[in-house]
Amino acid sequence: MLVIVAAWTTLLVINLTIPSKYLWPATTAQGFLISFYSTFWLFSQDFSLPHSLFFIDKLSGPLTALACWLFPLTMLASQSKIRLEPPSRQRAYITNSTFLQLVTLLAFTASDLMLFFIYFEASLIPTMILITRWGIQERRLEAGMYLAFYTLLGATPLLICLINFYSTQGSLSPSLISTLNITQTMLDYPSLFWFTFNMAFLMKLPMYCLHLWLPKAHVEAPVAGSMLLAGTLLKLGGYGILRTAPLIQVDTPNSSLFIMMIAIFGILATALLCFRQTDLKSLIAMSSVSHMNLVLVAALISSTWSFSGAMVMMIAHGLTSSALFCLANTYYERTNSRTMILLRGTMSIFPLASAWWLMTLLLNMGLPPSINFMGELLIMTSLYNWSPLAFLITALNLIFTATYTLYTLWATQRGPLPNHIKTLLPPQIREHLLLALHIFPGLLLILKPELITFYGHIY
Repeated sequence: MLVIVAAWTTLLVINLTIPSKYLWPATTAQGFLISFYSTFWLFSQDFSLPHSLFFIDKLSGPLTALACWLFPLTMLASQSKIRLEPPSRQRAYITNSTFLQLVTLLAFTASDLMLFFIYFEASLIPTMILITRWGIQERRLEAGMYLAFYTLLGATPLLICLINFYSTQGSLSPSLISTLNITQTMLDYPSLFWFTFNMAFLMKLPMYCLHLWLPKAHVEAPVAGSMLLAGTLLKLGGYGILRTAPLIQVDTPNSSLFIMMIAIFGILATALLCFRQTDLKSLIAMSSVSHMNLVLVAALISSTWSFSGAMVMMIAHGLTSSALFCLANTYYERTNSRTMILLRGTMSIFPLASAWWLMTLLLNMGLPPSINFMGELLIMTSLYNWSPLAFLITALNLIFTATYTLYTLWATQRGPLPNHIKTLLPPQIREHLLLALHIFPGLLLILKPELITFYGHIY
């Protein structure tokens, strides 16, 4: 793993030394080369690497592979706009993105929970720079402030709890975490303790009611920022909840019933909010909140099937949501608008792009036998085993998701063709390649889903 981290660090050297005219081809090619090597190495190790510096298992391995896979795709997606800036700003952009990639990889593979917390919080710095410096909307500074305050507010109780665990237990290694659990019977309010401990992760996930920073961040961020937010940074929240679950063993579904109710309500509320969105990126962001609250429900149930479903859902959502933001950016670069009513009718002039839209939206909807469907099936089965009534309420989300997915497809592809679209350039080969590299891994995982699921005892 140290070789992989060193390989990603060489991107910084290439970025600072290579001539400007070769900057984007060289960094993108090297990013793909390191990504292929890193992904192949992780799969060849079967996601098993207990080490004093790095810890990779069935929980962190798939998310690490996802982070490695998405980085060169962000370089491929953002170069059409960033390469128009002066060379110094282009190098600063690549340096910031590489630093964010390194911090994310170190967070997923940290051998100690305190190190994970440090890298988890350090990811805020390059993300905030990416949004506030390269954001394209006038409210990007406000979005950066929302992101900073939400993240820092949730970090304080988590830091206090981790310091207390260190002083009492002496170690927070993931390999020993099952033996370091806290006896919750001594607590008067175990639900409040669970919520306070996981507040930083719930804000990053994000949980409904703590999600207000996410639509702003997505709308104001450049395409690479949206891809990284949806693809990897939101998954840090889910990973944190799943990783620390053995540390604070509680009867989570019953003791945290109020949080479960908020999560279920959030799944339905954000799906309904997608119906009235006019901004395409805002709709995709709300869809992400709905899917991530489903992951939160799975984490609260705390069964083997629910944990596997949460992992599958995070991987599938990381690929699908990132592809949706790429599609939205493809149209935005040509029309300078994300208003869906102004993008209608493009099926007749961009048939191949419409095919990508159809395939990506069907995956986002969870059409069988996609990996998205498998994640939802595992979570819904676990939810039914816990409470049939909660299952029936949450099952309404399947109807809502299908409805706003078809609404998005109709609003962007069908209808009369506006005059301003008739003169647009068709999607480039680079953009088709970008979408193919998002969709095909999800399709290949259908053939071998055990790569991103884990079975056996959780604790």
